[in-house]
Amino acid sequence: MKLSSFTDADFNVFKIDGFEDRMEALKENISPKLDALGHHFAPTLSTLTGSEMYAHVAKHARRTVNPPKDTWVAFAGNSRGYKMLPHFQIGLWETHVFVWFAVIYEATNKAEFGKKLEKKLTSIYKDTPKDFVWSGDHTKPDVIPHKNLKKEELKALFERLQTVKKAEILCGYQIPREEAVAMSGDDFVKKVEQVFNQLIPLYKMA
Repeated sequence: MKLSSFTDADFNVFKIDGFEDRMEALKENISPKLDALGHHFAPTLSTLTGSEMYAHVAKHARRTVNPPKDTWVAFAGNSRGYKMLPHFQIGLWETHVFVWFAVIYEATNKAEFGKKLEKKLTSIYKDTPKDFVWSGDHTKPDVIPHKNLKKEELKALFERLQTVKKAEILCGYQIPREEAVAMSGDDFVKKVEQVFNQLIPLYKMA
């Protein structure tokens, strides 16, 4: 199956006012592409991780009033859900596409994972590509570029994961909207594959 890249129309979905109208446009324009990416990358990630990975396209089921500002497909080693597990994501905000490895607040092993990250701080700091980004909150588009991050600041993110109930850690790559729109489907898939390959060591630590 030929995969499509994202278009301006996809990104413009997040400008639509009203919950029902935005959800309808999201389901019509973006969800089919996320579903296709899910079918494509689940086998790839299963091979890379060494365990069966399942795709979960965001349903935004908890929302009834506020329309979603982003959407995604997540990949995890459980067919019933992903939020409680370390997982991968491909998705978009109005301004960019994101490709993440994520451990979010519902994960059950956050503190233990934070300790593992802290022990490997030096190698993680050195080996993370300079054009990658970090985040401590998956609900906000703000990120910290790795090239601007001091080692002590990365350590603080790892420590926070161990002590703060709502703490999260995400590492990955952003493709600005203008670049994403200009990419062919093949180029987009190659870029995502490259990013996932570089994130696998973090997943295996978790």
